[in-house]
Amino acid sequence: MTQTAIALSTDAQAEINEALNQAVAETAVATMLAQNFHWNVTGMAFGPLHALFQEIYEDHFVAQDDLAERVKALDGHAEGMLAGMLKRSKVVEFEGTGSDREMVEAMKVAEETLASTLAGAGELAANHGDTLTEDLCIARGQTHEKFAWMLRAHLR
Repeated sequence: MTQTAIALSTDAQAEINEALNQAVAETAVATMLAQNFHWNVTGMAFGPLHALFQEIYEDHFVAQDDLAERVKALDGHAEGMLAGMLKRSKVVEFEGTGSDREMVEAMKVAEETLASTLAGAGELAANHGDTLTEDLCIARGQTHEKFAWMLRAHLR
């Protein structure tokens, strides 16, 4: 049975919010990863990578807000502390300076991680009848898969 946020049980809301906060954290870390790479990429592919990394961080900045606002609609607390996000995130910060290829590989892994996290959150939401959260997770997951595909193309 399909339910709106207010109709979900407290337990369902808490479970979905936990999954959404995971997505918020990973999106925030990936946002900074992309911005770091945008600032620091060099090499023969500078132009297209500089633009792609900017497209990614601009998309992700908006996505963080969309995901956090859904947490609030589900009567939860949106994780807003960087330390908490870093602790929770499966997307890791990039150490060192790295080559353009290493940056693309790290960003690709981040996008694949986000797509997987959002697929899981969407499935969880669907199991609770929360089609609105499921839809948000599907749309975001598709965006991350597209970015992963674009990044993979740079590695071939």
